[in-house]
Amino acid sequence: MRVSERRFALQPDFSGIYGIVDLALTPEPLEFCELLLGAGIRIIQYRAKAGVERDLVRAMHRRTGDAGAVLIVNDDLAAAADADGWHGGQEDLAIQDVAALRAHLSGRILGISCGTAAEAREAEAIGADYVGVGPFAATGTKRDAGPAIGTAGIARVVAATRLPVVAIGGIDAANIAAVAASGAAMAAVISAIACARDPALAAQTLVHRWSQERGR
Repeated sequence: MRVSERRFALQPDFSGIYGIVDLALTPEPLEFCELLLGAGIRIIQYRAKAGVERDLVRAMHRRTGDAGAVLIVNDDLAAAADADGWHGGQEDLAIQDVAALRAHLSGRILGISCGTAAEAREAEAIGADYVGVGPFAATGTKRDAGPAIGTAGIARVVAATRLPVVAIGGIDAANIAAVAASGAAMAAVISAIACARDPALAAQTLVHRWSQERGR
């Protein structure tokens, strides 16, 4: 089955914990991917700022596919051909022709990072499937993330777009309730899982707490 066919067959559920496999924090990315899937996470992003390994993307994609999950590649547009979608930032959009971008993705998921309501509305206008918004709290995994916008900042973007919003930046078990209160459909988590003493337990705890908060 081709990726584009599988993407539509899965009908991705843009909700819950959005797991990120960051090669800078997870030296065993395949094992970490399996850990996230085992916790019930069904949308995973692969991020490797030093360069994406296409064979690794394909291997991760097989695992996410077997679990009924989707794999998004950050920044590297070419590697998105081996996954279910691509996530880029405002700087990526500035150098892309939007029509060519959509044609290249060929039905795959398009996620765009936004910092303001206006950027989220623009992302919706060009056909994004979801937007990433943050940083929710201070984060050490993205040095150029800017100041934290908190619950109110996320909520402003949620109110401005019909797209699912994934909050990102400094999210952990201590503030996951506040993230859920913002109206975000998803919470992206990196170091709270990758740097935990027990990453599997941390992932399971976040999935459980998110479910509890959104069920209220």
